[in-house]
Amino acid sequence: MSQVHEAPAATGVPLIDMREISISFGGIHAVERASVNLYPGEVVALLGHNGAGKSTLIKILSGAYKRDSGEIDVNGAPAQIGNPRDAKAYGIETIYQTLALADNVDAAANLFLGREIMTPWGTLDDAAMEAEARKVMGRLNPNFRRFKEPVKALSGGQRQSVAIARAILFNARILIMDEPTAALGPQETAQVGELIKELKKDGIGIFLISHDIHDVFDLADRVVVMKNGKVVGEAPTSAVTKDEVLGMIILGKCPPGATPGPGAMAS
Repeated sequence: MSQVHEAPAATGVPLIDMREISISFGGIHAVERASVNLYPGEVVALLGHNGAGKSTLIKILSGAYKRDSGEIDVNGAPAQIGNPRDAKAYGIETIYQTLALADNVDAAANLFLGREIMTPWGTLDDAAMEAEARKVMGRLNPNFRRFKEPVKALSGGQRQSVAIARAILFNARILIMDEPTAALGPQETAQVGELIKELKKDGIGIFLISHDIHDVFDLADRVVVMKNGKVVGEAPTSAVTKDEVLGMIILGKCPPGATPGPGAMAS
């Protein structure tokens, strides 16, 4: 797959600025003094082994967990995120690996699930919902044509399109994508790359959680590596090699092209 990242200059106000975030479970530091930010039109990959803290950090941003300490700014202003509803109100949407789609209904019904458009007579306005679905899918994935079919009949890449469209239909500006290409073939993985390229054009910022180092270098502008609940370091993908990133993940060793964090191994 061709690389989609054209790294935006990290200038201006970040969409998300998480500073010194900590959370413990039963006395164990799951995340300790972790800081990460995200700018408009940028893809930041969060990397680390299972248990490194990346998923916990993102669950704090999505409202699934409440942080013990630290600060979160959204668009430069302090944000109070205590639950997923708060996160959505700040324009933060999470697209989980399972996608959480209703398999037995079509794309439009999934886009408006729980937020259906009604007619003046109190019935579902299917025509209005399909028109809106066609509009947002046309911008995101112009080749999508299967509007009348239940989503269980769609390919993995098409299902990702529906899940992303549902998020941006209601004005999400920050997307958290959890393993978006897991279990997808090369063609569908390329399709997800095209979707991400379109989102970047619209100034949407994306946190990408992935175990696939090749995906990361294809899709991300910047990497942030965590180990044992701490940030080892961060770097533009253009400034580090795959082997150096693996060294950060496995050894906690920060290469010359990266900015070390509190979890970096002392040299």
